[in-house]
Amino acid sequence: MFQNRFTQTQRWKICAFKNGEWLRVAGELVEDDRREARQSMLDAYPSLQNMYSADDGNTEVFYFKNATATFSSFTHEPEVVKF
Repeated sequence: MFQNRFTQTQRWKICAFKNGEWLRVAGELVEDDRREARQSMLDAYPSLQNMYSADDGNTEVFYFKNATATFSSFTHEPEVVKF
């Protein structure tokens, strides 16, 4: 069900706020089904390795495609990065 929702939704957005500045990333999410990608994610978060493995069928990695990141603040003009 979770992956089904990802593949059915065309565009996704992630927002974050810290110290008076915020970031909004918008774009298409694409699954990276390579084992190397799953293992790299688990290597970056070792605490997850007690619960998940790269080959357990429960670990998925996604990346943004055709994305735009907008860095905003009340003190300066927004900075837009496309990737």
